[in-house]
Amino acid sequence: MKVIRSKPAWLAPVAAREHIGPDLLAKNFAAGRAVVLCSRHRRITPLAVGEGVTVKVNANIGTSPDASDVKHELAKLKAAVAAGADTVMDLSVGGDVDEVRRAVLDESPIPVGTVPVYQTALDARRRGKSFLSAGARDILAGVEKHLRDGVDFITVHCGVTRQNAGVLDNARRVCGVVSRGGSMTIEWMRRNRKENPLYEHFDELLAMARDHGCALSIGDGLRPGALADATDAAQVAELMTIGELVARARAAGVQAMVEGPGHVPLDQVEANVKLEKTLCDGAPFYLLGPLVTDVGCGYDHITGAIGGALAAWHGADFLCYVTPSEHLGLPTAEDVRQGVIASKIAAHAADVARHHPGAAAWDLKVSRARAALDWDGMIAGCVDPERARAVFSAARSRTEGACTMCGEFCAIRRMASSKESPKRPRRRRRKRSENRGGSVHG
Repeated sequence: MKVIRSKPAWLAPVAAREHIGPDLLAKNFAAGRAVVLCSRHRRITPLAVGEGVTVKVNANIGTSPDASDVKHELAKLKAAVAAGADTVMDLSVGGDVDEVRRAVLDESPIPVGTVPVYQTALDARRRGKSFLSAGARDILAGVEKHLRDGVDFITVHCGVTRQNAGVLDNARRVCGVVSRGGSMTIEWMRRNRKENPLYEHFDELLAMARDHGCALSIGDGLRPGALADATDAAQVAELMTIGELVARARAAGVQAMVEGPGHVPLDQVEANVKLEKTLCDGAPFYLLGPLVTDVGCGYDHITGAIGGALAAWHGADFLCYVTPSEHLGLPTAEDVRQGVIASKIAAHAADVARHHPGAAAWDLKVSRARAALDWDGMIAGCVDPERARAVFSAARSRTEGACTMCGEFCAIRRMASSKESPKRPRRRRRKRSENRGGSVHG
């Protein structure tokens, strides 16, 4: 990353929101260990991601071939923002994706990311052709369209090279390739017997990103989609290539993040984070989950939050949420809300463990309200006050100041009452001899 010679206007306010000094943020930004998401074409509050700042959460929205209603996507956007998402990604692959993307960009007060290769495939279909017939110029044109529209960051699967695809061919994976962009790229390379255009023309991609002020999120097209596939040779080979691309992006003055797995057993999470930080020289690490079990369908917002908290504790910077619909279907607005909340809890837990300035103060505020039986204050301070209020109000305790969990046996209430009760004087017991009217031996 090029050295900052004058302090940008965003530096002081972003640092203040992160409760850190502007010099620290400037240092990490200059080194490429932190990125600031905000396209030159949008007027939003810039968002810092990476070393020294709080762990951020992304929410994926977008259409599918089976459901492509702009209003539904805007409802998801609204739900994500209300739940506290730091960014959203529009991953639309159905309907009028240009309309959806532009509507999301118009309505979103937070940074927006996209995956432009989907655009190329859909544009080819509109022309009555296959994505496999698209040329390098078509793929780069799809990227440029998104950058002109003002997206703040884009996922580009530049590490899916012919060489790394060959490593994958020798891997004995259970689930193969689960990345949409990764699978499309591999299929294109095999059909055309050519190198990945986004890798081959990486310098041109960098020039476009720099001109539009867009950050690159270098996608993990070979990420594992099953615990059995985690941290295999194909995943690591791609990550090594990504590390080289991060260095080239920094040299060109372009911000770069690195996307990571995927499905990872608990005992491999720390190693995956440290591997990325080593191979990619501390570049911000953007994780999908990670999911720490394959059996959580319907509850994968929980499996993702477990992995996300652990990964962030070990140094991951950016969590892509997982919703209850993962592996099962397109998420609803309620799924989006639940996914964001789960990942926000994971991110905050990591911030507390990492002793980020101000993180523990949030918990202390809620705890003090709880200790005072200040239910309104406690609920207002929760990560999801609406849900907390609904649970508390569903049934009221017959005991004043308590909830239905303990009622009259509420420990906090009883301890407070015992402190307030006046001490009763002890009655002295008379000697046994007095009770009997004679001496002990009589």
